[in-house]
Formats: sequence, C-alpha cells, structure tokens
Amino acid sequence: MRILVAVDGSRHALAAVQWVIDHAGWYRQKPDVELVTVHLPVPTLHGLGSVLSQQHFERYYREEGEVRLAPAREKLDAAGIAYRVHVLVGSVAESIVEKAVNTRCDLICIGSRGMGELGRLLLGSTATKVLHLSDVPVLLTK
Repeated sequence: MRILVAVDGSRHALAAVQWVIDHAGWYRQKPDVELVTVHLPVPTLHGLGSVLSQQHFERYYREEGEVRLAPAREKLDAAGIAYRVHVLVGSVAESIVEKAVNTRCDLICIGSRGMGELGRLLLGSTATKVLHLSDVPVLLTK
C-alpha cells in the first residue's frame, strides 16, 4: 500500500499523518508513504530576477518545506514507517494529485483543513479541490 500524505504544517495535516500511523496495522505490510508539501510559486517582480537567482528560490522552497515536513517526519520515524519526502512548487491541489498518480499511490490522505486562507472557516479549499480532481481515493482527516 502506497499512501500520499500531504502536509502544510497545520495540526490537521499532522492528524492525517497520525491516521496513517494508527492504521498501519490494517495492511499486510506497513504502508510506504509519499510525504508531500507544496509551495505556491513565489511571485517575481520585474527586475527581481537580477537580484535573486533561481538557486535562492530553490533554497527557500527546500528550507521552508523542511520546516513543514519536520513534525510529520518525526512521527513517521518514531512509528518505523518508510517514507519519501517531496517538496513541490505549483498549484497545491493539482500538484498533490499529480504526485499521487506519478508515484502510483493507492490513497491520498489529507487534513480536512489546513493553512490556506479559507481553511480555518470551512472544509479546506485544497482538500475540496483534491477530492474533485483525483481519481485516486482520498481520505480526509479531522
């Protein structure tokens, strides 16, 4: 079983990680986890490219991604569940679904709310969009 777990640093995302850990015994073997975080691209202003190189942006995405992923990695390490880390840049829901398809995941596990603008008010807009875009089964956690 291969499960993509999308995290954004929110407590709801950690609940999705915890769900995978708590239910790992449901499977013959512990699941393989694709641990994913997605950044929206940093908007570039005219002339900013001459000040900041592509390497600066890549380092920013990598460092911020590691911060978002660290709590989830700690939980998975403690549970002995294998995972691969992916820090992606792009449209969040589309990137999650595309990574799930490309890595042949059997399930996408995502928090029902996250750090997005509307996430605190109602069912996360990212979660809703993933549900609509994905042919891979999606599990929402609270």
